[in-house]
Amino acid sequence: MTSKLFDMTGRTAVVTGSSRGIGRAIAIELARAGARVVVSSRKADACAKVRDEIEAEGGEAVVIPCNISSREDCEALIQGTVARFGGIDALVCNAAVNPYFGPIADVPDAAFDKIMASNIKSNLWLCQMARPVMAARGGGAILIISSIGGLRGSALLGAYCISKAADMQLARNLAVEWGGENIRTNCIAPGLIRTDFARALWENPDIEREVLRNCPAGRIGEPEDIAGAALFLVSDAGRYTNGQTLAVDGGVTIAGG
Repeated sequence: MTSKLFDMTGRTAVVTGSSRGIGRAIAIELARAGARVVVSSRKADACAKVRDEIEAEGGEAVVIPCNISSREDCEALIQGTVARFGGIDALVCNAAVNPYFGPIADVPDAAFDKIMASNIKSNLWLCQMARPVMAARGGGAILIISSIGGLRGSALLGAYCISKAADMQLARNLAVEWGGENIRTNCIAPGLIRTDFARALWENPDIEREVLRNCPAGRIGEPEDIAGAALFLVSDAGRYTNGQTLAVDGGVTIAGG
């Protein structure tokens, strides 16, 4: 017997920020599960490398570039996916920004506005645009990649953490509003993951030492550690999970550090 719970065959998944890091790992894993994947980030050439990786393994993927700060780009991403594949079954909002590293008391207005616009408003745009497409197909799954920073205070990443806490609430609200249309919305809150996006953290020996001291798993996470949780939440394996935030952090948030 073979389980079908994680089978994404015949389904279409859009993954933003999927040219590298967590987004890339999710796109590849969804393709391995049988999904047709739309690889998307600002740079088409970087996306093409991920598409080629997927195709080399026998999967199906296309590239649709998108700068999530542009509403027009977001519309083109959703419309382009529908034109290519006829619909959307899973939307993974992974792209995010963090242009400021320091105390929130000193964050410039421009940096704060950019963080809120890209990490919250753009996700709302994409969800709003994908909703009627999913509803027309009888439902779908939305996944927002948040952060354990949204569960805790931070002396250096306060603005980013505020945006990630808002993403969790966005998922809860959409779950309540759209659950009747069989559209599920959930979050993953990764801990420190070895990506370029988080390089300033894990390459800092003091920060890395502190994370490892408080991590029961005894290591920093890898992008692939998030991909399995993502597959669970957008596949039938997670069909009764809605409005939740799943911390994938090696146990950091339960260790009291």
